[in-house]
Amino acid sequence: MKNIFPLWQPAGNADSGRAGPWRWLVPVLLVLLFLAVLIWLPWQAREMESNERQEQLIADTLWVEQTLRFELARNEEALASLGADLVTKPPAPEALRARLAQMFKNGHELQRLVWLDANGRVLAARGAELPASGLSEASRSAALLARETHTSRYSEPYGATALTHGLLDYTLPLFRDGEYQGSLVATYSLKVLLDETVPWWFAQENALSLLDRDDRVVAQRSAGGPGRGVYTHKHALDLPGAAITLATDSVKGAPKLLPNLLVGSVIVLALGLLLSLAALWRHIARTLAAEGALRQQMAFRTAMENSLVTGLRARDLEGRVTYVNPAFCQMVGLPAEELVGKKPPMPYWAPEAMADYEQRFEKVLAGNITPQFETVFQRTDGVRVPVLVFEAPLVDSRGRQTGWMSSILDITDRKRVEELIRKQEEKLQESARLATMGEMSSMLAHELNQPLAAISSYTAGALNVLARAEELNEPVNARLLRRALEQARQQAQRAGQIIKSVHEFVKKREPERRPVAIGSVVDGVRALIELQARQAYVALRMQIPRELPPVLADRVMLEQVLLNLTRNGIEAMQDLAPERRVLRVEAEALDGQVSVSVIDSGHGIAPEVAERLFSPFFSTKAEGMGMGLSICRTAIEFHGGTLTHAANPGGGTIFTFTLPAQAQVQAA
Repeated sequence: MKNIFPLWQPAGNADSGRAGPWRWLVPVLLVLLFLAVLIWLPWQAREMESNERQEQLIADTLWVEQTLRFELARNEEALASLGADLVTKPPAPEALRARLAQMFKNGHELQRLVWLDANGRVLAARGAELPASGLSEASRSAALLARETHTSRYSEPYGATALTHGLLDYTLPLFRDGEYQGSLVATYSLKVLLDETVPWWFAQENALSLLDRDDRVVAQRSAGGPGRGVYTHKHALDLPGAAITLATDSVKGAPKLLPNLLVGSVIVLALGLLLSLAALWRHIARTLAAEGALRQQMAFRTAMENSLVTGLRARDLEGRVTYVNPAFCQMVGLPAEELVGKKPPMPYWAPEAMADYEQRFEKVLAGNITPQFETVFQRTDGVRVPVLVFEAPLVDSRGRQTGWMSSILDITDRKRVEELIRKQEEKLQESARLATMGEMSSMLAHELNQPLAAISSYTAGALNVLARAEELNEPVNARLLRRALEQARQQAQRAGQIIKSVHEFVKKREPERRPVAIGSVVDGVRALIELQARQAYVALRMQIPRELPPVLADRVMLEQVLLNLTRNGIEAMQDLAPERRVLRVEAEALDGQVSVSVIDSGHGIAPEVAERLFSPFFSTKAEGMGMGLSICRTAIEFHGGTLTHAANPGGGTIFTFTLPAQAQVQAA
């Protein structure tokens, strides 16, 4: 035994000496790896934290930008509503002041609101006084672009100094029937806008600044002190006409490595769970805060939708109603629970418009919609409500279409106003016809004197024939007597036709669209046209084909148009030599349209006059009211046609009005 152990032990020591370095290499490598991990983890943790802070700052900056834009958009909608009311029917001064006061109460960032007319004069204002020099240069430039483009615009920020913050002007141009009526100019304080819209907790953690296009600070808010310049982000506000950038600078500094990596590793290993729980708690707190902010925003949006007078309706791709707001429910007289989830036919469809509803619903199922159309809804009490519907695709966050969104406007008042305007136009047309007859009264008197004098002569001759026969005791010459009486009858019919034409032209009546032939319309006023032509020594040439298709129109309105156009043509040639005074009335059918042209060889129309030729109350005659051509255009457009004018190559003017042929009207 003693011999064995010594022999084994040296052999064992030799193997141990040879394998020692390799046996220690793995633990050493593992220790080095562990130390490397301990050194790398804090550095990596700092980088991850830095990236996380930067990403969080970017997300918060985008959220603040959306909040600022939403606040400005809310004011834009309020100004658009006020501008529409000012153009159509300006409210009383007290009502206007109350409305402006409400807008200032709702938006504390508003500093000044000015209503200007088309010449730049102030019609109403509230807030800070307008400087003696008027609007700023930036605001004037924005107002000019807004007027030229017919769209609202923001000005570049101005007025920022070392002691004062910048201002921002918003200009809303006002138009009516394409004519510029003035503008609304709202002035915002950028500092108040930041103070009112940016949450306090975000301002405590970040310094916010609004920069102009030259990166100059026009407003800032730094409740938590100046930023460190470590975590920064800039994002441009989407404002038409203004280049404003939102800049955020976090008050947090860069995370630091622990001074002692070993102590730090022990702390990290010991407090890892606590840090994880703290991070989880922080994440949960932020999630709850975000959810609270989201609920607040949703409550605000819901309150805003509930306060709208515009009906909102959402439908899925199968036409099933998925959402309605209170305004829509009030419009159709049904609660939301009876509408949501229901597929067509809908209970508010009017029976007389059922075919149109079904046709539109088939287009919806096919993926095609009519973006804008008018229709009629029927409330539960049977009252018909005319509505204007706007429809657009409803798209989810992934860009996939999930249905259709509709905005419905109750246009009952608009229809009532249109009917009132129509009646006023009818009265104006009636007055114009009476005025026309008044102007032609002397010619009518002269024209009636001729047949009356002829009747008197023929009846006197007939009496002479009878007296001679009685005196000579001879039989009456029946042939001579019949001829005299026939001539007297013809003259009486001529006078009666003139009086009938005048009576039919001026009598009060409702517009009645019936199939009429252009030839019969011309014949109805031929006597009056010829009367004017003879008085002015004008040769009348009429070319009306017999095969013209009829048009669906009010006969008297077309007669008034013809009489006004021919009278204008005759008056335009009064300075020409009599042999050159030729008035032509021609008609033709082309592409489903019937056109009638009144062609004179007068002095023509100057370019500056042509621009305002059809404007109401515009006249080149000293005694004219300026309503003739305006009434003519209104009458033709009432029938779905157009009235145009062009220069006559031979001198003079060609007035042409076109009307849809009756077959085209029925097809439409």
